[in-house]
Amino acid sequence: MDAKTDDGAGKCPFTGGPRGHANRDWWPETLDVQVLHHNSNLSDPMGKGFDYAKEFKSLDLNAVIKDLTALMTTSQEWWPADFGHYGGLMIRMAWHSAGTYRITDGRGGAGAGQQRFAPLNSWPDNANLDKARRLLWPIKQKYGRKISWADLMVLAGNVALESMGFKTFGFAGGRADVWEPEELYWGPEGTWLGDERYSGERQLSEPLGAVQMGLIYVNPEGPNGNPDPVAAAKDIRETFFRMAMNDEETVALIAGGHTFGKTHGAGDPSLIGPEPEGSAIEDQGLGWKSKFGTGVGADAITGGPEVTWTQTPTKWSNHFFENLFKYEWELTKSPAGAKQWKAKGADAVIPDAFDSSKKHVPTMLTTDLSLRYDPAYEKISRRFYEHPDQFADAFARAWFKLTHRDMGPIQRYLGPLVPKETLIWQDPVPALDHAVIDDKDIEALKAKILASGLSVSELVSTAWASASTFRGSDKRGGANGARIRLAPQKDWDVNEPAQLKGVLAKLEAIQKEFGKKVSLADLIVLGGAAAIEKAAKDGGTHVKVPFTPGRTDATQDQTDVESFAPLEPRADGFRNYISGKQQFLQPEEALVDRAQLLRLTGPELTVLVGGLRVLGANAKKSKHGVFTGKPGTLTNDFFLNLLDMGTVWSDAGQGVYEGRDRKTKAVKWTGTRVDLIFGSHSQLRAFAEVYGSSDAKEQFVNDFVAAWAKVMNADRFDLAK
Repeated sequence: MDAKTDDGAGKCPFTGGPRGHANRDWWPETLDVQVLHHNSNLSDPMGKGFDYAKEFKSLDLNAVIKDLTALMTTSQEWWPADFGHYGGLMIRMAWHSAGTYRITDGRGGAGAGQQRFAPLNSWPDNANLDKARRLLWPIKQKYGRKISWADLMVLAGNVALESMGFKTFGFAGGRADVWEPEELYWGPEGTWLGDERYSGERQLSEPLGAVQMGLIYVNPEGPNGNPDPVAAAKDIRETFFRMAMNDEETVALIAGGHTFGKTHGAGDPSLIGPEPEGSAIEDQGLGWKSKFGTGVGADAITGGPEVTWTQTPTKWSNHFFENLFKYEWELTKSPAGAKQWKAKGADAVIPDAFDSSKKHVPTMLTTDLSLRYDPAYEKISRRFYEHPDQFADAFARAWFKLTHRDMGPIQRYLGPLVPKETLIWQDPVPALDHAVIDDKDIEALKAKILASGLSVSELVSTAWASASTFRGSDKRGGANGARIRLAPQKDWDVNEPAQLKGVLAKLEAIQKEFGKKVSLADLIVLGGAAAIEKAAKDGGTHVKVPFTPGRTDATQDQTDVESFAPLEPRADGFRNYISGKQQFLQPEEALVDRAQLLRLTGPELTVLVGGLRVLGANAKKSKHGVFTGKPGTLTNDFFLNLLDMGTVWSDAGQGVYEGRDRKTKAVKWTGTRVDLIFGSHSQLRAFAEVYGSSDAKEQFVNDFVAAWAKVMNADRFDLAK
């Protein structure tokens, strides 16, 4: 009997069957707290004892570089190398791995190898980068756990540049892989290349960095395909700014990256198959299979344009700027129908990627011409054109920043290629140059702090304000450096500048009077610990808050005010604070978002909010959520009173709710959405019930202290984790 085939061959036979609805389908407005439980040890195949830093330190990095260098010119039949060199492809892979970074929340970037997973592995802008990773697989396979995908992708970009004659600024390892995609907000659109993220006069919504869904930066044909280089410059400036790049860095990156390789628009893009996540099972995770010609090599289609920028696409040169300024440009179309530009009256001087007997006239993208026709970009471009050494230095530094921006402080950098120069965007802090205080000193300092007249509320709120700026996304912020005393943090509304100034003055006085050297950064954290121990004791529980000295104090010169501005919270549910700025999230969503940046779990989020409320850590001494008759005492009263069925809650307007006695109707408490969510959300209520139980008094205090210490030490990369 002959076997039968159908159009569904290779696909899962059960995909057409009925499917149940997830909770989010039924109740789409439900607060999503699953983001607090991603990348747990349960999904990590490396095991709890795996130490990536230790493994990387044992790696023969020179051997990896040698293998990568050989790969660059070893063309494979299944995906032939342009010009016989994979350099351009590897640069694009590394760039697009890092280029998702955004300053608003520190998310994205190359630090976790997320390009392996959906949606990034299937974004239109990442077309055919699946081939780059498959080319790298034999090298990844060879070195295994000693080098992560995250590090290997960035290193491949560096080696590509070096193999084509460019001197890079350096390379640092230390990016540990994750094993599942991070659930990020990439935009409101439901279709690829949609641009519903704009409002008004093309105002890009925060925290987004790219102009369209599925792009890394901008549309190379111009805004919405409009081939206007000046209008495109506006998009370029905004998107590059949102990944922490200034105009000079932007020009250097675009021109430097486009010195190498080519784009691929050989034919009709409708002949391209689905992206990796939508491909058939037999395609084994490879997507964008093309029916145009051979589908590879000279027939490859990655996007629309078909552009080779320079005469030497596998060698570092200044040809990009030479061509940009030498020629006048006329609008044309690629074989795929995309808008691009060709040099008027130019000789055919650009080599063909696969036929050495062919030459082409110079071509450029609309976004390339922005570097000539935008006045600010033009000035920089002309300087780079006239001073190639400045261009090379600027590109080397900008490339290093691009690929390392989300790694945090230099203490996390690993390997022999780490640059010796410290850069301002690395948020440097001084090295520890003195013996740290011992246990006896710690107890003496705690006594002095508690005797200073500072309240539990003031000490706890100051320590929290200092440490809770930490973002696990790009490893910025945190208590080390005591930047809460510097601009811009000292002036943030949420930090109550007047109160903060008084607290810091008293702590500085203790610092000066003490007989040994101790940083203000340590004193701020120690003050919080002392206050919590006192508050717990007043509530009948004795506890010791973990404290490890060794922080140092940054200077204002070591602090880039502009780059720290995005760390200012629009809302901080831990302090029951909402700023007067535009809000993009509901208060409870912003609370979970901040908890995720702090790398907190659901129980840790719950216990911290409950503890901070009764300790009086609310911003501006707000009474909302302070469900206790003993503020300043560490008890589980927040949960006891929130879960009390003798209280009935009603909406009082302007985000405030009143809790009235069920019988007398008298107002007992007031709260906000970030308070009541712990009684209304079924999963958060389950956590709250644990801490609101009669036998939970001691567990509550211990769990609060553990979560508190986690936040205080979040940026202590010098400590063994």
